Amino acid sequence: MSRIQQILEKAEREGAALRTSRVGAATAVPITIDIPASPSTDAAVAPLPTATVHVDASPAAHSPGGDVEEFTVRLNPLLVAGLSPKSPASEQYRGLRTRLAHTEGTHAMRTFLITSPQKGEGKSITSANLALTMAQELHRHVVLVDADLRKPSLQHLFGLPPGPGLADYLSGAADLNAIMKFLPDYHLTLITGGSAPTNPAELLGSTAMRRMLDQLRSRFDRVILDSPPILPLADVAVLAPMIDGTLLVVRAGFTAKPAIENALRAFDSSRLIGVVLNESGPEADYRYESPRH
Repeated sequence: MSRIQQILEKAEREGAALRTSRVGAATAVPITIDIPASPSTDAAVAPLPTATVHVDASPAAHSPGGDVEEFTVRLNPLLVAGLSPKSPASEQYRGLRTRLAHTEGTHAMRTFLITSPQKGEGKSITSANLALTMAQELHRHVVLVDADLRKPSLQHLFGLPPGPGLADYLSGAADLNAIMKFLPDYHLTLITGGSAPTNPAELLGSTAMRRMLDQLRSRFDRVILDSPPILPLADVAVLAPMIDGTLLVVRAGFTAKPAIENALRAFDSSRLIGVVLNESGPEADYRYESPRH
C-alpha cells in the first residue's frame, strides 16, 4: 500500500497526527503533531500567552528592504508558532519545516503552495504557523502571501487593518512594496488578499502573478502561498505550475477519502511534495464563491 493511500485512509479515521510524505518513489518521512483546535471557553484551559519572538538582535536583517510599511500585530490564538514558540505544537511545526528542508536535495525550493481539498481543514492556520516558524530561522527572509482571493483570511489571523493586497497588485492598482506588510516582531513579511476581485482565477494565472513570484524569489528565501481549496475551483490548477512544491492539508476524521482523491486529480500533482494530516479545529465557515456586485 502506498504512503499516500495510507494517509488517505487515516484521514477517514480518528487521528491526532500530522504526516508529511514524499510522493513517488521517495521514502516518506512521517512526523507527529498535535495542532490545537479552536480556543476553548473552558476556564480550566489556560489561554495562550502573548509573546514576541526575538530571533535576531537586528530585526532589520529580516526586513524585505525598500519602502515597506511595518506593523505591530495581535495574532489570532491559533497562531501558536508566534504566540507560544516553546510549546509542543510549535515544536512540531519546526519539525515540518525541517522535513520540507529535507525535500530540497539538489533542487532549491523557495516557493510553497498550501491548499486543501475543501474548506475547514486548517490550510490557512498551517500556512501561517509554518511561515512564522520559517521566519524564526536565522538569516531567513520569509514572505506569506494570501492567494485566496475569494475568501482571504490572513489579514484577520494577523490582526491587520484593511489595505491593498495581492488582488490590487495583480490588477495594476498597487506596486509590490505597497502591498507588503513587514512584522518586525516576527521577522515576517505578509501580503494580504486585498480588494475582492470578480475574476480571481484569471488574476492568479496572469503574467503579473508570475512576475510577482519572480520578484519574491529574488528577495526572499521562502515564499508561502495560502491558496483556496482545490474543489471545485480552478485557482490551484493555475497556481501549481508556478510553484516549487505543494502541500495538501487534510483533516483527520473530517475529510472524506473521495474528496482527497478528487483533489489530487484536479491539478498537476507533479509538484505535490506532501500530504499533511491535520487535527486542527475547523476554520471559519467560509463560502468560496466569487463576489457579486
